[in-house]
Amino acid sequence: MPVKVAAGRPAKLSTRASRTSEPPIGTLMAQALTIPGVVSLAAGFVDQESLPAAEVLSAAQVVLSDPARGKAALQYSSTMGDLGLRRDWMRRLEREDGITPATHNFSEEHVIITNGSQQLLKLVSEALLDPGDIVIVEAPTYFVYLGIIESLGARAVSVDCDAQGLVPDSLRAALQTLRRSGDLSRLKLVYCMSYFTNPMGVNLSGERREELYSILEELDESGETVYLLEDAAYRPLRYDGPDLPSIKTRDTGNEFVIYTQTFSKAFSPGFKLGFGLLPDALVAPVRRLKGNADFGTSNFTMQLAEELLRSGAVDRHAAELREMYRRKRDLFRQAIHEEFPEGVVTVDPAGGLYVWAQLPGAIDTGPEGPLFAAALEEKVLYVPGRFCFAPDRDAGPPARSSMRLSFGLPAPDAMVEGVARLGRAVRRVL
Repeated sequence: MPVKVAAGRPAKLSTRASRTSEPPIGTLMAQALTIPGVVSLAAGFVDQESLPAAEVLSAAQVVLSDPARGKAALQYSSTMGDLGLRRDWMRRLEREDGITPATHNFSEEHVIITNGSQQLLKLVSEALLDPGDIVIVEAPTYFVYLGIIESLGARAVSVDCDAQGLVPDSLRAALQTLRRSGDLSRLKLVYCMSYFTNPMGVNLSGERREELYSILEELDESGETVYLLEDAAYRPLRYDGPDLPSIKTRDTGNEFVIYTQTFSKAFSPGFKLGFGLLPDALVAPVRRLKGNADFGTSNFTMQLAEELLRSGAVDRHAAELREMYRRKRDLFRQAIHEEFPEGVVTVDPAGGLYVWAQLPGAIDTGPEGPLFAAALEEKVLYVPGRFCFAPDRDAGPPARSSMRLSFGLPAPDAMVEGVARLGRAVRRVL
């Protein structure tokens, strides 16, 4: 017998639920799934054919073929995550950056495994932010994180980002503005993608890494402790140039920098595993919040990840991805050069999965604008640039005339066809 659902009776929602907007990516994904024949240059998904099913099957067989290990894997783990996996990730930090407990004042108790790095962003933000507090973000920035800031009732303040990443002089100017207005004490966090940003694909230069950390030290000396959330999600997907040391390497006292990476981009998003190294003062509050949220990340998934890391499968797969995505990026750039009209300026990424495109200022790339409608008619999707800007920067150029394009998900032929379709849409609107 069908259940009757009452209509027209609004729920008494919490303040947080009421102020949280619908995530833009949800609408874009729905369009990608419901429009027949659409090519999505919007979704930040990894290449479907690259997913390491055989490697995961092999790891599962190893874990489950040992009765004791298999049963342990199917039990709960700790809130902070499997100790063996946390230690494995600590060894990777040492290999990548020379960061060790002895050099940077931490232990495995400062390492947390989360349900994707997105959960770490949320937990850290919940631990630090009250309504009215301030987070400094790049312009443009990772738009999903803007949703977290909004849901907590905090305010995002933008600083400029160029081909070398976050601009320190723009950060200093923003701090001066907050100091003059009396709001500096509300600043709790600076969010920075230090490797191949989403959406611009740019790498924070070595000089700016040094200067950014120096600004944190200056703030602390003046009595204003501000944390830096360093999101290194795309670090393994580097196609050109050297691997620069993280900003976390400067934080030898483990005081200011929260460092996070993810299993998603360089191995498998289906694992939903993120890794974080927390300053001492944040360990207990983040652990409490995570304990209340989920009791801890999936132990079975962590056991598989531990086996895959120790067998070398993760490193081998990341190397294969770098070669594959380098070829896709080059093909993507060539297609853009051939299909887009003059006047469209793109940023060439040295890593990551995105190309940032800036159209002539009069063109509105937003979801209600003429280009988005033309692109839908051509059956191709992109991310409107204004989604990637905080409210203080989303009202005009460059936010309203930019777009994020991804070469991660589509197969090469579909990717080239998608660029051709988008190029036709841009020409029509121009």
